[in-house]
Amino acid sequence: MRVNFTVNGRKQEADDVWEGESLLYVLRERMGLPGSKNACEQGECGSCTVRLDGVPVCSCLVAAGQVEGREVVTVEGLADYAAHRTDAHPGAGCASGACGTSLDAAKQWQAKPQDSQTGEAGGLAPIQQAFIDAGAVQCGFCTPGLLVAADELLERNPEPSDADIREALSGNLCRCTGYEKILDAVRLAAARQEEAV
Repeated sequence: MRVNFTVNGRKQEADDVWEGESLLYVLRERMGLPGSKNACEQGECGSCTVRLDGVPVCSCLVAAGQVEGREVVTVEGLADYAAHRTDAHPGAGCASGACGTSLDAAKQWQAKPQDSQTGEAGGLAPIQQAFIDAGAVQCGFCTPGLLVAADELLERNPEPSDADIREALSGNLCRCTGYEKILDAVRLAAARQEEAV
């Protein structure tokens, strides 16, 4: 079957998708977007988290056919999505297909160094920069899913309590850390977001 959907704000088409194929497989193998990680394939670890119509989901559990006509945001499009949301839709997301990162640009995405004091040489979403500054990244396998889930939390709740953060990230497992640095990163991003307002 052919599946038409929006990825990081751009209309995309996946051909020859078989009915049992997951969204994760389509994103990684057909579209060349390897940010979402394939770990458990059972929706238990959260490393494949993407936003589907604004809601964090485990892409390994979503059949590709279910995304027909829907909007997906991956970690590769997170910086552009966050920047656009701040500039054009403060406190809200984008309408399907209205804006975002092109597939080619997302495939070429690389982290660029940024001065955490001045913000010069951007290229990262605020939550991504906070993860770096707080030392919340270890092996990095869980990081894309955590970033997507944390970004959605901060969009929905700009001043989350520790309980809110824990609840929002409860579907994401990290095997390297004790989670404290991850919580610090979300707190830091929330504080910076509050200062910017």
